[in-house]
Order: sequence, then structure tokens, then C-alpha cells
Amino acid sequence: MIYTNLEDVVGSERDVAWGNGQSRRFLVEQDGMGYSLTDTVINAGTESLLEYKNHMETCYCIEGEGEVETNGVVYSIKPGSMYALNRNDKHYLRAKTTMRLVCVFNPPLKGHESHSLTGQASCY
Repeated sequence: MIYTNLEDVVGSERDVAWGNGQSRRFLVEQDGMGYSLTDTVINAGTESLLEYKNHMETCYCIEGEGEVETNGVVYSIKPGSMYALNRNDKHYLRAKTTMRLVCVFNPPLKGHESHSLTGQASCY
């Protein structure tokens, strides 16, 4: 069994600054589960153009408000909202307030990936 809590992850090598917030990585590739699980913080007032070419991602909002835009369609994000990027969708993630998302990646993240937010889609 694998057991951890947020206090164990914060400030460790699994607490990764991803570009516009923090990705607290509970499960990564080396854990052998076949997927990653993160507690991701998105800084208030930020916009990130993202694209996961190598991963499918599902996000569940537990805190804050914002929106995700893909293919010209904007979806509101608030606690209880879920979105899944099932086609490696390029997307804008915008945080009106500080947001927290619980995210699952398949295949799993190696653990140290982060984004380079330069105006073009940031990938991993």
C-alpha cells in the first residue's frame, strides 16, 4: 500500500512549481500505479496555454473559480466541476481566484515535469 498526505508532499521533491502554481504529486511513474495523482494549485489571475501531447488529464475542482477553454468553447470551473482532456486538447486554463484541482494523468508523470509558459502552448 502507498500512503501519504499533503503535509508530506509540500516542500518535498514532489512539490513542483509548474509555471503558474504548484503541482503536489502524490503518485508518479516510479510508484507503479499506471497513472499520476496531483493536488494542483493555480495562482489567482493567471492564464496558461497548455497542451499535453503525451498524457490524458482529468481535473476535479475542489477550491476556487476559473475557466478552461478549448476549441473556442469556454467552460466554467468551480468546486464540483470536472473536465477531461481526452484528445490531448490544447487549452487555456484561467484562474479568477486561487484554484485547487485534483488531477489524474495517464500515463503517469515522471515527477519533475513543469511548463515553460512563453505564449505558445506549453507541453509535457
